[in-house]
Amino acid sequence: MKKLMYAFLMFTISLFSINAQGYQIGQTVEDFSLKNVDGKMISLKDYKDANGYIVIFTCNHCPYAIMYEQRIIDLHKKYAKQGYPVIAINPNDPDVVPDDSFEAKKLSKKKKYPFAYVIDEGQQVYPKFGATKTPHVYLLDKNKVVKYIGAIDDNAQDIKAVKIKYVENAIASISAGTNPDPAVTKAIGCSIKKKS
Repeated sequence: MKKLMYAFLMFTISLFSINAQGYQIGQTVEDFSLKNVDGKMISLKDYKDANGYIVIFTCNHCPYAIMYEQRIIDLHKKYAKQGYPVIAINPNDPDVVPDDSFEAKKLSKKKKYPFAYVIDEGQQVYPKFGATKTPHVYLLDKNKVVKYIGAIDDNAQDIKAVKIKYVENAIASISAGTNPDPAVTKAIGCSIKKKS
């Protein structure tokens, strides 16, 4: 009886831990409405012809986000026309990192981002996803089901040394009707800055 109670307790704790970490593979994402750099509100439902969504938590100041900036642009340019737009979300609190203020994000216009770049005002969205880094990718299918979580590829430092393009491979898997493998990789980047 004690073993059964212990097993039940461990199962309950593990369920709580999973939910506390945010969305997991196979779970459906709740839509959100966040302000884009152009002042318009952006939601997943706005993408009527989407076959999926490349949701990337990123920011302005993190060296890793900067290293991945062109790769994020390239992902959108390559896959938006296939129905997989990038939606970039800045999760950082601007009071902690002024470079991530909404005004600073207008710099994205100068960089000519072809994708939506929205701010998680009040930091309500990133905890639901369980994002911890910038950048941190969540690839969703057209039903907003999480199919892949993690890094963009296997080499943040050197694009020429990339051997595995995780996001691109995951999109190819979804398009072929199979599940990505791996479905989860370790996101490499700066920690999300939140109010203490």
